[in-house]
Amino acid sequence: MNRRKFVRAAGTGAAVAAASTVAAPAIAQSLPEIKWRLASSFPKSLDTIFGAGETMAKVLAEATDNKFQIRVFAAGEIVPGLQVADAVQNGTVECGHTAAYYYVGKDPTFAFDTAVPFGLNARQQDAWMLHGGGRELMNEFFKEYSIHAVPCGNTGAQMGGWFRKEIKTVEDLKGVKMRIGGFAGQVMTKLGVVPQQIAGGDIYPALEKGTIDAAEWVGPYDDQKLGFNKVAPYYYYPGWWEGGPQLSAFVNINKWNELPKFYQAAFENACAKAHTWSVAKYDAQNPKALRELVASGTKLMPFPAAVMEASFNAANELYAETMAKNPKFKKVYDQWKAFRGEQVLWFRVVENTFDNFMARASAQNKL
Repeated sequence: MNRRKFVRAAGTGAAVAAASTVAAPAIAQSLPEIKWRLASSFPKSLDTIFGAGETMAKVLAEATDNKFQIRVFAAGEIVPGLQVADAVQNGTVECGHTAAYYYVGKDPTFAFDTAVPFGLNARQQDAWMLHGGGRELMNEFFKEYSIHAVPCGNTGAQMGGWFRKEIKTVEDLKGVKMRIGGFAGQVMTKLGVVPQQIAGGDIYPALEKGTIDAAEWVGPYDDQKLGFNKVAPYYYYPGWWEGGPQLSAFVNINKWNELPKFYQAAFENACAKAHTWSVAKYDAQNPKALRELVASGTKLMPFPAAVMEASFNAANELYAETMAKNPKFKKVYDQWKAFRGEQVLWFRVVENTFDNFMARASAQNKL
């Protein structure tokens, strides 16, 4: 390249660079400054489930050059953990981070946004939400509550909870006062359990004082932090009511519609980041926590087969009863059930086959 061509090319490159330098701030300056408050259903001590909301807010601020900021408040700082949906609906806060199944008292259809007994695992829940029509169905339902929901976290399959006494038969469940969230409490009622809806931060004192006899929360990493092993020795699995429970960011629908499209996209992307971050962190942290719990004396036990069968039958009975009187629930359930059937069939072919082989190899100390 001769000198004149080089100078022209350099000048063109400099002009492009200058234009880029000017363009970025110009775009940023054109965006409105927005500050929202987010009410979480979870205490700060649970750095993963609460942290998903913080992660979302951090990623959103970075993506918008700090023009769109969300301040995250723990359960109880603005409203109690189980009143987040109400706070979003009535505009007390612009958004919340919660588990929709906390609000089945309003309508059991809320449960599908999080988890229902003997439902989908985390990957299957994502598939239903993103490619099976789940988000569309749920946001159509949420409109009645002035809520727009965005998936924002998942714990993966959960544990079956902590019990003061050993559970050998279905009869052993009768009269047990158990903290259990969502639709699962109604299934447990059919087995004689007395369900209690208690926010995460209030479970330990209730279990310690004997106000409740058993409690389920998430899994080893969170349960160890909350100290449940100190007041209940038996740790059961699996949490058949939560195969892949999703958390959601609830946004007041009027506030959502007011957002520029760019901010809506940034919010969605920030939630997606928090979504994968949370389930990955639980998968990374749970093994170590479970080993430590068992080493400290926790009695790790599977639910007896008879309890699992009775629970499965009770769940199906409850679904039939609910569909008969709730057309909103039936609309979602019919579509969801068909999707679940296809997913379970596919996982039987390859996912479960692979996982079961690896489980046997682990049991034989080959890994």
